[in-house]
Amino acid sequence: MSSIVVFGAGGTAGSRITAEAINRGHRVTAAVRRPEATSYLPTGVRVVTGDATSERSVRELAPEADVMVVAIGGDGHDLWQDAARTLVTTLRDLPDPPRIIHVGGGSTLLTPKGTPFLNEPDFPAEYRDSARGQAAALAYYRTSGDGVTWTYVSPPPLEFHPGERTGHYRTGTDEPVTDDQGRSVLTYEDLAVAIVDEIENPRHENTRFTAAY
Repeated sequence: MSSIVVFGAGGTAGSRITAEAINRGHRVTAAVRRPEATSYLPTGVRVVTGDATSERSVRELAPEADVMVVAIGGDGHDLWQDAARTLVTTLRDLPDPPRIIHVGGGSTLLTPKGTPFLNEPDFPAEYRDSARGQAAALAYYRTSGDGVTWTYVSPPPLEFHPGERTGHYRTGTDEPVTDDQGRSVLTYEDLAVAIVDEIENPRHENTRFTAAY
């Protein structure tokens, strides 16, 4: 059993990660900005006010955590890079820092040309700023050096949505995992399965992985 802090536990990804972890018997602390709005989280979750971009929040919650999951959402470029920087710089000073798992963007995965999906001409303009923020977070982790252990998780770049939990998926690294029809598809529920599997059996330390059917 692990002790897991989930930043953004009230969101679409975070709530499913929280539920998956609780159902497997882990201790989960849901760190959210508005605890009063999380009554739908499962029984057994400890809900606290927390912010992944706040050094104070990270430092206060770190001693009780084996893993800190960043599953935050929002708009703008700086949010995810700020979270990555806050966790890395705060945790590396601790004697036994928890591992970081960052739920990132599928748009940072690479096309067959070797360039990120977010650089494609037809990438939706309204999502480009956030996508660049997730790319900046990944770049920051990759240059963060020693002192922390991190994993960046990318869902499929396009077909990623709430749905059924099957418990099945395949993993890749920097390019989308595709099926026989060339589609890369996954539900939020099975992304949560992949993340909790990674918590229980670390296979992607200090690197990025992606998952799809």
